Amino acid sequence: MVVGAVDTHGRYDTASLLLGLDLLPPRKVDGRSEFDLDAALARRPAVLVLDDLAHENPPGSRHPRRWQDVMELVESGVDVFTALNVEHVESLNDVVAEVTGTRVKETVPDAVIERADAVELVDLSPDELLERVRDGRVYLPGASPESTRRMFSRGSLLALRELALRRIAERVDVDVQAWRAQEGVASTWHTAERVLVCVGPSPSSTRLVRAGRRVAAGLRAPWVAACVEPPTGLRSAAAARVEESLTLAEALGAEVARLQGDAPAREILDYARRRNVTRIVIGKPTHPRLRDLVRGSLLDEVVRGSGEIDVLVIAGDEHPPEGRARDPRDEPRGSAAGYAWAVALVALATAASWVGRTVLAPPDLVMTYLLVVVLVSARFERGPATLAAALSVAMYDFFFVRPYFTFAVLDLRNTLTFAVMFAVASFTSGLTLRMRRQQGEARERERRTRALLSVARELSAAVDAPQALGALASHAAEVFDADVAVWSRDEGEPAVVATAGEPAVSDAEAARWCFERERPAGLGTDTLPRSKALCVPMKGRARVLGVLSVAPRDGAPLDGARRDLLDAFARLGASAMERATLAEDARRAAERARDEATRSALLSAVSHDLRTPLASITGAATTLRDDGDALSEAQRGELLDAVCDEAERMARMVNNLLDMTRLASGAVRVKREWVPLEEMVGSAMNRLERVLAGRPVSIDLPASLPLLSVDPVLFEQVLVNLLENAARHTPEGVAVDVSAEATEGGGVALTVADRGPGIAVGDESRVFEKFYRAPGAGPSGAGLGLTICEGIVRAHGGAITAARREGGGAEFRVVLPPAEGAPSVPEETAA
Repeated sequence: MVVGAVDTHGRYDTASLLLGLDLLPPRKVDGRSEFDLDAALARRPAVLVLDDLAHENPPGSRHPRRWQDVMELVESGVDVFTALNVEHVESLNDVVAEVTGTRVKETVPDAVIERADAVELVDLSPDELLERVRDGRVYLPGASPESTRRMFSRGSLLALRELALRRIAERVDVDVQAWRAQEGVASTWHTAERVLVCVGPSPSSTRLVRAGRRVAAGLRAPWVAACVEPPTGLRSAAAARVEESLTLAEALGAEVARLQGDAPAREILDYARRRNVTRIVIGKPTHPRLRDLVRGSLLDEVVRGSGEIDVLVIAGDEHPPEGRARDPRDEPRGSAAGYAWAVALVALATAASWVGRTVLAPPDLVMTYLLVVVLVSARFERGPATLAAALSVAMYDFFFVRPYFTFAVLDLRNTLTFAVMFAVASFTSGLTLRMRRQQGEARERERRTRALLSVARELSAAVDAPQALGALASHAAEVFDADVAVWSRDEGEPAVVATAGEPAVSDAEAARWCFERERPAGLGTDTLPRSKALCVPMKGRARVLGVLSVAPRDGAPLDGARRDLLDAFARLGASAMERATLAEDARRAAERARDEATRSALLSAVSHDLRTPLASITGAATTLRDDGDALSEAQRGELLDAVCDEAERMARMVNNLLDMTRLASGAVRVKREWVPLEEMVGSAMNRLERVLAGRPVSIDLPASLPLLSVDPVLFEQVLVNLLENAARHTPEGVAVDVSAEATEGGGVALTVADRGPGIAVGDESRVFEKFYRAPGAGPSGAGLGLTICEGIVRAHGGAITAARREGGGAEFRVVLPPAEGAPSVPEETAA
C-alpha cells in the first residue's frame, strides 16, 4: 500500500497519521506538491491512497481532474482508496448551490462514483463538526477561505448531511436489489419504501398517477408506474390513454415499467416483489359487480396475493373527464366486408348442410358451422366472428332441429347443444384472434429486433462518426417512417450533422433543450409538444453527445414500444460516437507515439552519424593546424582529402534529413520534364565518382527506352541514393549493375543490383523504413536513403521494391508508369 497524495492543510494531527506509511514522492509544479501519476503507474502498488477525488490538476497535467487519474490507475489494475465531499457530486451541484449559496467548481461525475466497488459514509453531527472548525482541526486558524465559512453554518451542514445520507442510501439500495436478484429472494424487505402505481386504460389513471406521486413524495420514496398489456395488445384508444398516463408519470419523476401477460394481478405482484416494493397504489373499481363475477376482480386478486405488501386503494373518476367523448375505436372492430363474409359463409354452410342432411349426422353439421366460425375468426375481427357464431346457432336451430323452420326448441337437450356450440364457437374465435394478434406482435418484434441488429452491425462497421451517424439516420427514417436528423454541439448552437428525409429547422429549439436538460422534448412530450419531431438525447458515459430527432410523416406521436425502440437507437448512436471518439484518440496517440519514436531515432542517428565525421574533420584539421609544418606533402594531402570526404559525407546526411523532412511534410512538388534515362544515370555517376572508385558499373540501357516524365533533380537523387547504397555494400572490384527495360503499356522499369550481403528474409519492405539499417551494413549512413527513394518514386506515381538477388546481393527495382504525350527521341540521342 502506497499513499499517493494527502492534503493535511498544515494540521499536525493529520500529518502524524502518515508516519510509518510508504509515501509516493510528489512532483513539484510552480512550487506546489502534486500527485505524480506516472510514478504511481511505474510503481503499480496493490493499493493507492489518494486524497481529494475532485481535485483540479495544474495546467500541463495529463488529465485536468484527479478523478481521471484515478480511472487510469484503476484501468491499469491498481486499487484506489479515495475520498470526496458530498458537495463535489455532480448531480447535487445545483442543490448544494441553493443550500450554501456557493457553487462548487470541482465536481466528480456520478458515473465515476457508481463504478466504485464500495462506498462508505464518514458522518459527523453538525455540532461536533463546528466544534472541530473552531478548534482549528479542519482548517488552521485564519486559513479557511470565505466560501467554506459560508458553508460551515449549522443549517447548511444539516442539509449537506441529509444529502449525503440519501445518496449513500441510494447506493445501498442498489446493492440490496442486486443481492436479492442474485440470491433469488422473492419476499419483500421493508428496508426502504418503494411505491408502485398500477396504470391502466381507464380515463381516471391520470388521477391515480398524481395520487401515487403524492404518496411517494410523502414517504420520500422512489416510485414506479407499471402497466400490464395483454398478449393481444390494447386497442388504439386504450393504448393512447395508457401512454398518456405513463408520460405523465415520467414527467412527475416515476420509473416506467411496461409488463405483459394474461394475468395482470400476477404480473404486478411478481414485479413488485422483484423490485422490493412496499406499497401498491391501485384504483377503486367503478364498473358493475357483475363484471367482476364474470371476469374476476383485479383489485381482489392484488389484495389477496399482496402478502406483506401494503395496498392503497385510490378513488377514481366515475365518469370520463368532461369533454372527452367515448372513442368508437374502443368498440369491437369489424369492417362491413367482414360482416358480409360472415353472413355469406354461414349461408354457404347452411346450403351445404341442407344438401347433405340425409347423409351427415347432427355432429357433422355442427362441425361444419364451427369450421365457418374458425375461418371468419382467422380473417376478421371479433365482431364478424361473434356474428358468425350467433348465425350458426340460429341456422342450425332453424333448419336442422325439430320442429323445422322455427326457432322453437322442444327438447331441452338441444338447448345445451346450442349453448355448447355457441361457447365453443366464441372460444375458438377468441383463441384464433388472440393467436393472430400474437403472430402480428411477434412479427413486429422481429422487425424491430432485425432493425436493431442491422443498425448495430452498420454502426460497428463505421470507420468514423459521420459514417455512423449517417447510417443511424437512414435506418431510423426507414423504421419509424419519419424524417430524421442527428444534432451535435461542441460549444456553440446545435447543428445537424446527419439527415434522412427533410427534417424541420424549427426542431432546433427542442434539440437545444434536449442538450441542456438531457431529457426528451418535442412531439408527444410536455416540452415543446407542438414540435413536429421528437428529440431524444444520445447519452454517453459523461455527457450528451448528440440528439436524435424523429418527425413521423403521419404527424402522430410515437407509442410506448416505438419510443423504447427510439431510445435504443439513441443509445446505439451514442456508443458509436464514443467509439469513434476513442478510435480517433487512439489514432492520434499512435501518431504521437510514432512521431516520438521518429524523433528519438532521428536524434540517435544524428548524434551518432554526425559525431563520426565531425571527429574525423576535427582531428584532421587539428593535426594540420598544430603539426602542419612537420607533415609531408603526401600526409597533408591525405588529411585534406579526409576533411573533404567527411564534409561531403556530412552534407549528404544533412541533405537526406532535409529531403526526409520535405517528404514527410508534403512540401515536395514534382516539376516534370521529358528527360532521357541515360542522362540522369550519367549525371548520378559523375556525382558519385569518388564513392564508386574501385567498383565498376555495368550499364544496360536499351536505345528504345522512352523518355521519362520526371522531376530531373528529384529522380537523379533516387539514382544517387541507390548507387551509393549499392557501392556501400559491394566489395571492391565487384561490379554494380544498372539496367532498364520498357514495361507493358509504355512504362519504364529501372534495376540497380549489387553483390553485397543481400537482404534478410522478411526485410524486403523494412529496408524502406526510416532509420532502418540492415545487419552488417556498417556505421555509415543514417538509414534514410531508401526511405527518400520510396517517397520520391511514389510522388511520381511509381513503385519501388527490394528483393534478394540470385547468386547473392540485393536488387532494387523502380517502375514508373507510362506518360502520355512523350516527344520523339532524336536518332543521335538514341544512338
